[in-house]
Amino acid sequence: MKIKKGDKVKVMRGKDAGKTGEVIKVINPKVGINKSVKVVVKDVNIVKKNQKPNPTFNIPGGIIEFEKPIDVSNVMLVEGSKVTRAGLQIDEKTGKKVRISKKSGKEI
Repeated sequence: MKIKKGDKVKVMRGKDAGKTGEVIKVINPKVGINKSVKVVVKDVNIVKKNQKPNPTFNIPGGIIEFEKPIDVSNVMLVEGSKVTRAGLQIDEKTGKKVRISKKSGKEI
């Protein structure tokens, strides 16, 4: 994956375009009709939902707010103050794949 949990990203499209935040969760579906990878970004794409109370699990009712997932194609990685694409390269010393910035060529 080119975007991982904990990365700082900028939203490029949608109602929250221009906002930046940290990736909380990456959703990578293995099976199913919709196989697009999605990310949940902190304090971005906040939606409201009417929640019924559930006394069994001690969940209160009311209107709750939460972050909804965004498609990974609508966000870009932030390096410093600029956005960049991420690439993969094999490290010569260890032989493992590492993520690099396409703009600077540095390891992320």
